[in-house]
Amino acid sequence: MANIQIRKYRDEDSEAVRDTYTMGMSEHVPSSFMHMLKQPPTQMVLMCICCALITSSKSFLLPILAVTLVLAGARQLIVNMFNRQIDTSLSNDLKNISETYLKQKDSCFWVAEVDGVVVGMVACLPAENAPACLELKRMSVRRTHRRMGIAKALCRTVAEFTRERGFAAILLVTSVVATDAQKLYEDMGYKKIREFVIPELAGKIMNFILIEYRLDLQREGKSE
Repeated sequence: MANIQIRKYRDEDSEAVRDTYTMGMSEHVPSSFMHMLKQPPTQMVLMCICCALITSSKSFLLPILAVTLVLAGARQLIVNMFNRQIDTSLSNDLKNISETYLKQKDSCFWVAEVDGVVVGMVACLPAENAPACLELKRMSVRRTHRRMGIAKALCRTVAEFTRERGFAAILLVTSVVATDAQKLYEDMGYKKIREFVIPELAGKIMNFILIEYRLDLQREGKSE
């Protein structure tokens, strides 16, 4: 049985935390690409390109090449979207975690260690639009250490911290492609409260939906 320890972030954890976040975000690129391919507008565009080129060129090779190029461009669009998000996060709150989370009121950042190695993380801070709630952020566990109960332990740590400070609930936002995360949060008692499309152009093109969850702490004990 692995020796799992949840503890507060220390400055020497910075590189491991940034790597864990970057790898976790990058994992969503393939599933986001598949999500885009399943959208009716995407399928319609590909079909129109294919039919138009077959009709005009009387060849199957040109449509195949054209569709391949369109798909490659679409995947690069997704890669760029995630890279922008990663760069923004690394330049903002993850640039100086101690200042952002540990020195601010009602905020904290934890890491999960297994045999002395940082393999997971989570943070929380006051929710901007809900004064009675804290927001869970930056949840990530390295792929090599999943299915070990680490993510649930991190969720419970945030819930305990939130309850001790007298907040009514925890909010979080995850994406439509993060199906494992959705299952985790729902297993922990979180309830889906709204869905919305990412406002930037790439998000609208691929209909990339974000999902907001809420955990009311008076119910939290039943889910554990």
